Amino acid sequence: MAKRKIIVHIATSADGYIARPDGDVDWLTNRPAPKGFYGLPKFMRTVDAKILGRKTFDLSVKMGANFSANDVHYVFSRQPPPPSVPVGVRFVTQPITAFAKQMRAEAGKNIWMMGGGELIGSFLDDGAIDEFIVSVIPMFIGEGIPLIARRHRQVPLRLLSVQRFSDGVVQLHYHVRQTAG
Repeated sequence: MAKRKIIVHIATSADGYIARPDGDVDWLTNRPAPKGFYGLPKFMRTVDAKILGRKTFDLSVKMGANFSANDVHYVFSRQPPPPSVPVGVRFVTQPITAFAKQMRAEAGKNIWMMGGGELIGSFLDDGAIDEFIVSVIPMFIGEGIPLIARRHRQVPLRLLSVQRFSDGVVQLHYHVRQTAG
């Protein structure tokens, strides 16, 4: 049986941002998507859990996201959970390395790392991300939340594939070459 992978699947502006400074993604959601929605429905069939940070979770709730018992969402947060937690949502306080090791050891499909940039950076720094699938939207937004929290790092990637879509979106699929233990 293949080991479960933790895969970041995310869209960025052409200048590397996942959202505006206030978390708004209007530049992403207010545009038509081609048939097949950049392979996202197909990708979603390969995962059975999602990882997100508290800010991404709060924004998802605000935007009306649906949660269910069949779709586990692990939310990393330093704050206590809200008084009412949707079904299928689990708040995580354990260290990333231990969490990733436990997830990879369990039977199941791959795990979708949804964001945001702080959590992606922390997982990357702990060697806990296996792959990145980045859809680059042909638009500069000038400022915002970067794909990965800014700090000194050097992470080699190996290109697995490049896909070009009719609307100018380019999707890059990378394997993360682990440099740390």
